[in-house]
Amino acid sequence: MDVEIQRIQETVEKESAFCVRLADEIGKVIVGQNYMIDRLMIGLLADGHILLEGVPGLAKTMAVRTLSKTVKAGFKRIQFTPDLLPADLTGTMVFNPKSGEFHSKKGPIFTNILLADEINRAPAKVQSALLEAMQERQVTIGDATFPLGEPFMVLATQNPIEQEGTYPLPEAQVDRFMLKLNITYPNRAEEEEIIERMTKGEVPEPTGIVGPEEIKRAREVVTSIYVDSKVRNYILDIVFATREPDKFGLGDLKDLIEYGSSPRASIYLTVASKAHAFIRRRGYTTPEDVKAIAMDVLRHRVIVTYEAEAEEVTSEEVVQRILDRIEVP
Repeated sequence: MDVEIQRIQETVEKESAFCVRLADEIGKVIVGQNYMIDRLMIGLLADGHILLEGVPGLAKTMAVRTLSKTVKAGFKRIQFTPDLLPADLTGTMVFNPKSGEFHSKKGPIFTNILLADEINRAPAKVQSALLEAMQERQVTIGDATFPLGEPFMVLATQNPIEQEGTYPLPEAQVDRFMLKLNITYPNRAEEEEIIERMTKGEVPEPTGIVGPEEIKRAREVVTSIYVDSKVRNYILDIVFATREPDKFGLGDLKDLIEYGSSPRASIYLTVASKAHAFIRRRGYTTPEDVKAIAMDVLRHRVIVTYEAEAEEVTSEEVVQRILDRIEVP
């Protein structure tokens, strides 16, 4: 097995060389926000969708647009509004009076990186139009089904402070996002640099670092990264602790958790941990990879009870307690 791990390590070192250049190129435009940039790269490498939550002005949209330019991929932005229709997203059937036939007109969802801006401002019917694309990587228009190209990645943003005119995302849709990121304010030094950079009148323009084929090849390498049985059991312990806290000495959480994480959490936590290791140029995962990414994978998959809400205990606090108390191999 050591020989196999060594082979994977050599492949990872070769294929992951672009990650530093990619992060540096994004950093030409985005000041700070290293956590967000790192997670965007993990989503790209792990073939997962990302939900970004944060107050306005934290460069969420700019970061997504910059990412699309650095990977030389197609990019479309849809501003979600209450009057948006599913056809505005997926496309529709258009009648041709000359031929007397209908033909499909594809919508903006047919791209590589799709920014669903303020996704919670559109009603459930529009939000659900994304489900097939996110899960099956295909779109149905009328009687025809069209596959989506690779890579295909949905990056959705939502504002946590405005509730008027918003529609909470259905749990089934939230579960389709591999990661949910909570974007925070920059520190004082970073904000000073933002002022300096953004008030000169010229915003730096990123250049393309990698293409779709290189991303596809990197994803294949990510899937081959070695996961030891101890690390796999650590992942299972974390996920099962959200469902059966009693069995892990976490009885105090039993009345705080309404629903634990689904098997999709175990899958995503494993794949995201592999991508986390890939970015750090390792051909194997460690418990630190799992712990680093676990909050982003689980915060939107643990549903707390009314009792927890009354005590102002959030799903993040529940997940953090689990991570603090599950034994690390």
